[in-house]
Amino acid sequence: MRRIPAFLLLLWPLVCSAQSDPVLEFTLAPREDFLNQPLSVDLTGVDYNPDEGTLVLHRMEGDSWTVLPAQVEGGITPRLWFVPGETITGGERVRYRVMKVPEIGYKPGMSARIDRHDITIRFGEQEVLRYRHAFIEAPEGTDPLNGRAGAYIHPLRSPAGAVLTAIQPDDHYHHYGIWNPWTHTIFEGREVDFWNLALGLGTVRHAGILSHYSGCLFAGFRAHHEHVDFTAPGADKVALNEVWDVHSWSLYLDGRQVWLVDFTFTLSCATDSLVELTAYRYGGGIGFRATEEWTNENSTVLTSEGLTRSEADASFARWCLVEGETAPGGRSGIVFMSHPANRAHPEPMRIWPENANGGRGDQYFEFCPIRHETWYLLPGQEYVLRYRALVFDGEMEADLIDRLWRNYAWPAMAER
Repeated sequence: MRRIPAFLLLLWPLVCSAQSDPVLEFTLAPREDFLNQPLSVDLTGVDYNPDEGTLVLHRMEGDSWTVLPAQVEGGITPRLWFVPGETITGGERVRYRVMKVPEIGYKPGMSARIDRHDITIRFGEQEVLRYRHAFIEAPEGTDPLNGRAGAYIHPLRSPAGAVLTAIQPDDHYHHYGIWNPWTHTIFEGREVDFWNLALGLGTVRHAGILSHYSGCLFAGFRAHHEHVDFTAPGADKVALNEVWDVHSWSLYLDGRQVWLVDFTFTLSCATDSLVELTAYRYGGGIGFRATEEWTNENSTVLTSEGLTRSEADASFARWCLVEGETAPGGRSGIVFMSHPANRAHPEPMRIWPENANGGRGDQYFEFCPIRHETWYLLPGQEYVLRYRALVFDGEMEADLIDRLWRNYAWPAMAER
């Protein structure tokens, strides 16, 4: 018997009593097996006002309809997000319908809460991650330039609660959990470095929370970041704007709870001057400094091309698994997935060698779209990078990861 999430039990009587006609019907017919991962359907043309009711999704199973959790995301093109309910076999056709009900009484399963330092995302009482929006001072006794005005994620936890990120480690004070500044950058003829903070050439700062949202399926936020040039004549100058759009999900895959964290990074020039992101082994993409508990003795790397840590640096991959031991006596990991629409996909990576940091072999991973080729950002245009982080406890086989990446890259499309 399939388990029904507790929050749906509060919704069930109302859904079953709804007698209105569907406002939308669609079919999913994936070419290959689609696992229980997020999907969305365009709500264009659907008569829906969130102040007048709620949309409820049903899946046809046999001769009856089963309710599924769904969440509306507003915007210029509103979308209804859902998970299919179970694996859809390639070639199978599954019918769905959307009903409008006047009200519901369940509480969001995923929440995003803001305090004076962080946005904290939780599933129920389980903490998923914290996004820092306040300034954090440099470690005591170090150069004050190593402080940072937010714009990073730490901690990121596994579903079991293990902390998987690190900030301000004593070997690299400018490392901040999950973050993505650019290194060798040319702006208005000046060389700027937004990564190595102690150089005093530039920094990245949080510039505002654009939105945050909670719901039955996902929670997240949109935040504005500024890449600031300290070398400009006169006052500091913003060279590059960036918007982070982060969606966090709690799902059951392969019989266990996992987090999915979807990142969309949108870059644009802040002035009429282009920005040159010079080819280098570090910069942008998505960077991850792992917990200091992970060394070359208790952690591993595996890429989509079957490469391990000793050979993966500077290679190209669709996904990369970084995993290691977590207390007490377990293992946890993160699979970083690159979207096929990204620049230089499959993307080159920076992965620290096994003898990094005096032989300890601390873990650092990055998708680095400028690793081998310079990127020119032109005024008046937007540039988008998309990544997914799959966070889990235990172990995960490469074949399953590859199926999950294909589902992320080419999701099942709704036929309306």
